[in-house]
Amino acid sequence: MKHSVLSPRPALLFTLLLAAALLAGCAGGEAGKGSAMKKSYKQISQAEAAKMMARDGGCVILDVRTREEYDAGHIPGAVLLLGETIGRDKPALLPDTGQIILVYCRSGNRSKQAAQKLADMGYRNVYEFGGINTWKGEIVRE
Repeated sequence: MKHSVLSPRPALLFTLLLAAALLAGCAGGEAGKGSAMKKSYKQISQAEAAKMMARDGGCVILDVRTREEYDAGHIPGAVLLLGETIGRDKPALLPDTGQIILVYCRSGNRSKQAAQKLADMGYRNVYEFGGINTWKGEIVRE
């Protein structure tokens, strides 16, 4: 009577192929892309921002520069929130994640970073409009 015993090589090959098939099935493919979508803000022109400020008294105008820069001149009605303080905790100045938030800085770099952080924190209506150095509207100087 002849006994059939698998040699170690075919058994190892079978195990490796089975493991590869299982791992390929768990890779996620296209279905996994939606869950990794990055939340974002909308970049608008300064003219659009000015229109939003004029027609919507409920928006927050957020200046993310330093205290010294803010005191030297800011857009009327703007509130100061240092960009580097925006992180995981919801800022007390911004309790409503659905509120319209218009973000600016000096040149547009810090405001883009702050706007993205706010969007990542769940704020849904964040608009970034660049820097005060090109602002054509009124500026309050203290």
